[in-house]
Amino acid sequence: EALWSGGQVNSPVVNADGTVTFNVYAPKAVKVEVTGDFLSPRKVDTQTGQMEVPGWAELKETNGVWTFTSDPLAPELYSYSLRVDGMEMLDPSNVYINRDVASVKNIFIVSRGVGDKGYLYGVNDVPHGDVAKVWYDSPTLKMKRRMTVYTPAGYDKGKNYPVLYLLHGAGGDEDAWTTLGRTAQIMDNLIAQGLCKPMIVVMPNGNITTQAAPGEWARGMYKPDFMASLRFKEKPAATMDESFPDIIRYVESHYKVARDKRHRAVCGLSMGGGHSFAISKAHPTTFDYIGLFSAGLHIAQGAQGSFYDALQASGKDKEQLDRLFAAKPQLYWIAIGRTDFLYQQNVDLRRYLDEKGYGYVYHESEGGHIWRNWRDYLTAFAQMIFK
Repeated sequence: EALWSGGQVNSPVVNADGTVTFNVYAPKAVKVEVTGDFLSPRKVDTQTGQMEVPGWAELKETNGVWTFTSDPLAPELYSYSLRVDGMEMLDPSNVYINRDVASVKNIFIVSRGVGDKGYLYGVNDVPHGDVAKVWYDSPTLKMKRRMTVYTPAGYDKGKNYPVLYLLHGAGGDEDAWTTLGRTAQIMDNLIAQGLCKPMIVVMPNGNITTQAAPGEWARGMYKPDFMASLRFKEKPAATMDESFPDIIRYVESHYKVARDKRHRAVCGLSMGGGHSFAISKAHPTTFDYIGLFSAGLHIAQGAQGSFYDALQASGKDKEQLDRLFAAKPQLYWIAIGRTDFLYQQNVDLRRYLDEKGYGYVYHESEGGHIWRNWRDYLTAFAQMIFK
């Protein structure tokens, strides 16, 4: 039964056939709708980067309870929200939520069995690693900063762990990969199945004018926005790639890690993919594994034209890439969705690398600039590194 005593309902209900039923107790409502990434996209907006905008489905009312059941859904983590008489809101019966910049959505997981995406993103009866919020000193940025660190199950018994530096996108922070990205669950499940090496995952804050996520430092409970680094007008003391050695020094002095190139990887999504591009070429002998997930690529000189043209015009960036590939990284992985608004930039980068004869691995997926892709990319990348 959807309706519990006292007007409480159970929602959402993941059914045995993979359909999902949403129930809302709203006896005085005139119209109740649900939207989420489980529905087919309504449009593709290439101007804003909001690549997949789902439509709204109407719920039907019986005795004050409004109900909608989806089509069977593939194993995945989904997000959704409700609209009651025109007002968008969270599902009052679902306590599970994620924040993406300033937007808060409910979430649910569909899984059909061990090893599928829903299983990988869920908490299962496997050994669990620890997730810590760590403050470190960044002399380069002239501030104390916070990052999130995942250590695998059994960390205390091991030594010389490899380290994956995992970077978020614009509007994100050091919380994004563990909430929206399900990093701890992915790593726990992959390690438990023997699909990837036990590793430490370091998730820094890539907003160089902030110390930590909104509400977690002295600037207080301000509204998050897409360009978090620009909210505060202070000129940054350095760039992300210039300050990154501060993070590595802290990790390598506080954790039981191997301190060489073959035990370090860096990857990131969108802005974090751009940071991974910049960090790896600025420090060409530091990382053996580099991953660009839907990367937003930028050249410091800001040349006009395409990214390919900007790269060709930049002697500094070309020299940095020469040094990076001369150091022979084990893996340079580029992944992007076919409808991603950053697709052409990544085509430009691959054109340049192809012309230079620099080896890389390319992965193209369906969809656009969305967390569903980035969770998938992390899952794939984690299984390719430190082999």
